[in-house]
Formats: sequence, C-alpha cells, structure tokens
Amino acid sequence: MASFHQKALRYSGGRASLPAPNRRGGRAPRLAVFFAGFVLIVVGISASAQEGAIARAASVLQPQAYVSLQPVPRGRSFEVAVVAKISPGFHINAHEPSEEYLIPTKVTAALPAGVLLVETTYPRGVMRAFRFSKTPLRVYENFFTIRMKLRADGAAPLGSQKIGLTVGYQACNQDSCLPPAKLPVTADLEIAAVDAPAHAVHTDVFAPAPAIRFPSHN
Repeated sequence: MASFHQKALRYSGGRASLPAPNRRGGRAPRLAVFFAGFVLIVVGISASAQEGAIARAASVLQPQAYVSLQPVPRGRSFEVAVVAKISPGFHINAHEPSEEYLIPTKVTAALPAGVLLVETTYPRGVMRAFRFSKTPLRVYENFFTIRMKLRADGAAPLGSQKIGLTVGYQACNQDSCLPPAKLPVTADLEIAAVDAPAHAVHTDVFAPAPAIRFPSHN
C-alpha cells in the first residue's frame, strides 16, 4: 500500500514533483486536500498524546475510602479516611506545597443530607530533590492518608448513605510532571438511630498519626 507521501507526491525520473494541473481546478485543489490531510493528522496525533498523558496521570494514584464507625448513629462524630497508593517512580505535590506554582493535593466531598464536614487533616509530606527543580519540594510518595472528621446530625436520613469524594492532584516523576488529574472514590456508611450501638472499624487506618489540620473549607 502506498504511503501518505507516496500518494501526495508523484515521482518522475527519480525526482518528486507536485501533481500536474488538471482542466477543472489545477494544482490548487489538490494542494488544499494535501495540506488539510496533513493538519488533520497532526491534530489527531496531538489529541492522542494528550489523552494518553491524562490516562497515565489518572493511573498513578489508587485511592480507597474507609469509615471509622459501623453504623454511624445520629448525633455522633465519625471519620472518613482516604488512603492512596502512588505508583513507583512518581510523587504528588503535598496539600501545602513548598512552591506557589505547584498544584496542591486536595480532597473534596459531596455530602449527603444531614452529614457535616468538621475538618480535614492532611499529612505534611516530605522534602525531596528533583532534577526539574532547583530547590527541594514537599511531596507525597509511596502512599498517604487524608482524614476527614464529620458529624451526622439529628436529621440525617436513616439507612445506607454514600459520600462522594474527589482527589485532585498532579503527579510527577524525577524529570517532569503529568497533567493535573481528579479521581473519584466513594465512602459507604450506615446512618442509625441516636441510641444505636456502634463499633469502631478499620482501626489500623484510623490510628493516631502526626498531621496538620486545616479548616473544613480547605
């Protein structure tokens, strides 16, 4: 099968020449078709590369969400933890990055009726040196845990509920950064009556750890 350039050019005596004029439109229409096709190929390659970069960025992080109480009685406080694993060779910026131009890691929540966010706790991160930066940067690597303190008020609907969480971040390796990404993750909980018995679950996830607290609007 002839290649793109073989179709676009006609060879005569071992030298490439543009198609000869025809009676109906001359050379210009064929040139227009040639350049239009070239532009479409370039745009297609660029779009595919961008989609590949976005897909790669989304694959760097693997988050899971856990709830600290089962069930959650009305009027009780409880916690949700987002535990995220980072693919080897990558890191993501901390919630409070060391440089203003860096995109911070942030978790947002879509809360069901009657569930209130009190505060969000992010790990501080570690300082690391990278080839693309003149100064060390504060990052998360390997895995990290973000904890959210919430409260179920007296009007919270009874039964199964879901908290939709979104983790926003930017992943980088030693040399460069991928496009910013957002990943959804869901926390499942059961709202029970005020006096319902409840027990702690996932105690290994919710063990005390040094961290920095931020107001709920963060």
